[in-house]
Amino acid sequence: MEPVDSNLRYLLNEWDPIGVADMVDDEYDCLLAPLLSRLDAGASRAEISEFLWRELEDHFGLSPELHAVDPMADRLVAWWAAAHSA
Repeated sequence: MEPVDSNLRYLLNEWDPIGVADMVDDEYDCLLAPLLSRLDAGASRAEISEFLWRELEDHFGLSPELHAVDPMADRLVAWWAAAHSA
């Protein structure tokens, strides 16, 4: 696994909307490639938030409003910007 993938996995596991990251470390791996693709293409915080919202609702069957989607999108965009600045 690439360092960027590992870092993103860490952030997603720290967010852990399902509450299983302490038992399964790859639960959110289905989000890695789509998020990296969006971030690499310059997606805004709003676009990342919308993606996470849809995934929580449609893929994981969760109520997105209960899982701090916007703060997580902010964190992901800030992480990407910091990792790719210089």
